[in-house]
Amino acid sequence: MGFFDKLKQGLTKTREGIAEQINNVFSTFVAVDEDLFEELEEALIMADIGVETSTYIIEQLRYRVKHKFINDANGVRAELVDVISDILDGQNCDMDLSKKPAVILVIGVNGVGKTTSIGKIASHYKSMGMRVMLAAADTFRAAAIDQLDVWAQRSGCEIIKHEENSDPAAVVFDACHAAKARGVDVLICDTAGRLHNKKNLMAELEKINRVISRELPDSSRETLLVLDATTGQNAVSQAKLFGEAADISGIVLTKLDGTAKGGIVIALAKEQNLPVKFVGVGEGVDDLQEFNSHDFAKALFD
Repeated sequence: MGFFDKLKQGLTKTREGIAEQINNVFSTFVAVDEDLFEELEEALIMADIGVETSTYIIEQLRYRVKHKFINDANGVRAELVDVISDILDGQNCDMDLSKKPAVILVIGVNGVGKTTSIGKIASHYKSMGMRVMLAAADTFRAAAIDQLDVWAQRSGCEIIKHEENSDPAAVVFDACHAAKARGVDVLICDTAGRLHNKKNLMAELEKINRVISRELPDSSRETLLVLDATTGQNAVSQAKLFGEAADISGIVLTKLDGTAKGGIVIALAKEQNLPVKFVGVGEGVDDLQEFNSHDFAKALFD
């Protein structure tokens, strides 16, 4: 099965959730009037697209319907798909790994699949022929270091690790030096998954970022926030809070296959101005792939 088919299959619950809500509206209303727009807005909110984004979509829809003189439900539905596609297309979902060693800093709360995502991203780039190194800078949990070590062995990547409770910035410092010395293409750094409202998280991330900027000033940089799709609107709240602590360049959205709340991809793009860069649609090592907005919109409404 190709990744688009996996994506389509993984979005089944989301597609059914959104399609069911929207189809109910279109089957109830014959006329294209204000009642239709109000019901559509409620349907989008119920599909976890969120209030702010749903309001924006309906405003765009009203404008397009009026200026294109659309007076049938099928025409409105087609415009709805276009509006959502435009929101997703407005984001740059490509990873910048042009200047070696490229550094990917991965952040997020515990339990969202952060360490597993790092392992899968490492495998993804390794399979493309790149030399990948992992930095186990989540030193507050011995399990996180061990888990990352297992992924490094499984994917054939190098790993830099220290003892539990050692300074995360020191791990990153050693990893930066090793990556430069060994001609690594991509350095992926794990970080502690503390709750997103703790001040020490901000201080720790700032320290790590200073180390990377000082030791690898010319490297490409990505800061990826890992979010669990099943948490719906809570994921948007996490993105907002983490965005205050770090300069996030993109999202890794896990567990998309197990939820009807995949509409948060649209909310993240519109409300937080954050592109989704990787999506997870299964347990397998190949089930985390780089995000494609066209494929997502197509799979969502196909």
